[in-house]
Amino acid sequence: MKRLERLTTTELSVWVQQAKTQAKQGRIADRIPQLALADPGWFAVHICCESGKTISFGDTACVFPLMSVIKTFSLLYLLEHLGAETVFGWVGVEPSNAPFNSLEQLIADRGHPRNPMINSGAITLADKLPGKEASDRTFLFCQWLNQLAGCQLRLDEVMLASVRLTRSTANEAIANYLAEAGHLENLETALDTYEQICCISGRVEDLALLGKLLACKNGNFSAQNRRIVNAVMSTCGLYEASAEFAVRIGLPMKSGIGGGLVAIVPGEGAIACYSPGLDNIGNPVAGLVFVEAFSQKLELSIFG
Repeated sequence: MKRLERLTTTELSVWVQQAKTQAKQGRIADRIPQLALADPGWFAVHICCESGKTISFGDTACVFPLMSVIKTFSLLYLLEHLGAETVFGWVGVEPSNAPFNSLEQLIADRGHPRNPMINSGAITLADKLPGKEASDRTFLFCQWLNQLAGCQLRLDEVMLASVRLTRSTANEAIANYLAEAGHLENLETALDTYEQICCISGRVEDLALLGKLLACKNGNFSAQNRRIVNAVMSTCGLYEASAEFAVRIGLPMKSGIGGGLVAIVPGEGAIACYSPGLDNIGNPVAGLVFVEAFSQKLELSIFG
C-alpha cells in the first residue's frame, strides 16, 4: 500500500491542529479588498490518492481564488498546446531570489522573465493563451482544467471586480516593461487575462484534483510536460523560499496569495491546503506547517 493510502484520520487531525496553532502567525493579503474578508483561522486540507481514495479535513466548504497557484496550470496548458521549445523561448526556468512582483529583477534580466511562477513570467504566458479576448481565454482554460481534472472551477466575478478596483501598480509596471521589451502582443489583454485567470476559484478538493493531474500518469497529456511542470514547481513554486522548502519538504509545490497550496507526491497523489494567513514572502503559513509535518512523517521527499 502506498504511503498516502496508509494515512489515518487520527494522524491527520494531529497535523491539522499543529498547523492551525501556527495559522495566527500569518497575515491576510489585504491589498485586494475581497481577499481581506477571509478569516485567518480557516484551514482545510484535501488529499487525492492515485487509487481514487480521498481524505478531507477542516473548512472544506470554503471557496477561494487560486491566484498564483494557477500559474502552474497555465504553464501546463501552454506546454500541451504549443510545446516546450516555444514556451521556453518566452520565459526561463531560473529560480528567483527576488519577490514575485519584482520589476528590478526583470530589468536586471533585460526584460526576459526568469520563470513562469513569478508575475513577469505569468503575465507573459497569459498573453499567449489561446483565445482572442481575455474572457475567451479564461473560459477555454477553465473549461480545459475542469474536463481534465474533473473539478468545478469557475471565475469569481466579485473577486475579479475587487482585483480590478485595486489593480497592482507593480503588475502594470512589469507589463509595461515587458511590452517595451517586445514580449507582449497586447499589454491590456495580457494584464486582463492574467487578472482573470488568478480569480479562477474553487474549493480545496478542486485544487487537489488539479494536483493529481501532475502526480499521476494519465493519457490526457504528455509525461514529459508533467515532469517539466513538477521540476519548475520544485525550484520556483514558493518564490524565494523554494530552495529552503525543497530541503525541508522535498515536494513540488505551488502557493497563491488567496491561501491555496498544492503539493505533488509523484506516483501517489496530491495534497491541497487552504489557509489564508501568509508569511512575509506570500506563502500560506499553516499550509506549509501541515505539509512539512506530513512529508517528514511519511518520508515523502522526492529526493529519497
